[in-house]
Amino acid sequence: RALFSSSAKRFGLPEPKGILLLGPPGTGKSLTAKIVSNYWKLPLLKLDFGKIFSGLVGSSEENMRLALKTAEGLSPSVLWVDEIEKGLAGGKSGKSDGGTAARVFGSLLTWMQEKESMVFVIATANDISKLPPELMRKGRFDEIFFLDLPSEDEREDIFKIHLKKVGRDPSNFDTKAFSKQSKEFTGAEIEQTLIDSLFKSFNNKSELKNEFILKAISDCIPLSKTYSDELSKLREWAKLRARKAS
Repeated sequence: RALFSSSAKRFGLPEPKGILLLGPPGTGKSLTAKIVSNYWKLPLLKLDFGKIFSGLVGSSEENMRLALKTAEGLSPSVLWVDEIEKGLAGGKSGKSDGGTAARVFGSLLTWMQEKESMVFVIATANDISKLPPELMRKGRFDEIFFLDLPSEDEREDIFKIHLKKVGRDPSNFDTKAFSKQSKEFTGAEIEQTLIDSLFKSFNNKSELKNEFILKAISDCIPLSKTYSDELSKLREWAKLRARKAS
C-alpha cells in the first residue's frame, strides 16, 4: 500500500504493476482480489472479457481501450481480471476470429508494460496451459503466486470462519475432525459442505451438529479427485515458476 505514496515515488520506486494468481478453482483467487482492494481502501474494478468482445469490426479493440482508459481515470485502483486465460483464449493463434483476440491481448499487454497510472492489476487463472508466454515474463506482473489446496491447519481455519458466518461458535464443534476428514478440499468445497449440513439440520428440525457436518464432508467428492491430472501438472509447473501463496 505504501508504494502508492508520493514518498515512494521520490525514493525512486516504480508503481506496483500487479500480481497473477494461479491455482485450481475454489482456492480463493477471486476473494484475494476483493481483500486487496478492501485492505488498501481502493476501488475494485472488474474487467469482463465477455463485454469486451463484440461482433462489429474494430469494436472489441475500442472496448478494451475504453476499459483501460476508465481504469486509469479511476486510479489509484485495483483492476481485477478474473480467469484471464478464458478471455485471452484466442490470443495465441488469432485464427478463429481474424486476429481480434490477438489484437485485444496485445493492447492489454502493452498497457500493462507501459502504464504509468496507479492501477494495480490482479489477474487470476485456473489453467496455465492456455496462458501465452508473453503474459508470464517479468515486467508484466510484480509476482506470480500459486494458490494450492489448503493445508490441514488452513482447512480448520476455514471451517471456523464459515461457522462464525452462520452464527455458530466454532469452539462448540470438532473442527480438527472436520479438517482431517476434508483432505484436499478447496475452501469453496468446505463452505458448501457446511451449507449442506445446515440444510440437513433445518430439515430435521435440529440444531447443527458435528455428525451432520461430517456426513456432508463424506458425501462430497472434491474437485481434486476429478481434477487430479490437471492439478498435478499445475503443481509441477508452479514449482519453478511461481511463489507459493502459503
